[in-house]
Amino acid sequence: MYAITKKIQVLNKAIILKDSFINDEISSSAELKFICRKCSHENLVKITPYESGFPIFQLYHENKILSVDELLKNSMVKETQKNMLHAGEFTVHNLPTLYFGTDCESCTAKYIVIFSYGEKQPGLELLSVSGVWKYAEA
Repeated sequence: MYAITKKIQVLNKAIILKDSFINDEISSSAELKFICRKCSHENLVKITPYESGFPIFQLYHENKILSVDELLKNSMVKETQKNMLHAGEFTVHNLPTLYFGTDCESCTAKYIVIFSYGEKQPGLELLSVSGVWKYAEA
């Protein structure tokens, strides 16, 4: 799990086996499984609330890594509802949104994971994975 610091090109979306985790499923960490688009290996990534990920803002700030257009075009995030802007300008399900880079355990293909985490309503903690995309450095 790492921050992406160089401009990237999004290639294609990986298959993920489960994209939403609630309450007890995320008490310590959520286990995200995805299938590599290059070698078909099933990868396991653990997402720990309040520890995993980097603010999504880092990706599109000054278009250093990805542009807002690329994030929206690839359905990685959506514009946040006006009453939820405290979570950020672009989010997944109007919750604070994070990202991290990871590599396939088998062939080292590079992937970006985008997810949100927070209290969707009282008593409902939600970790929602927007997706896992293969990328190349531009």
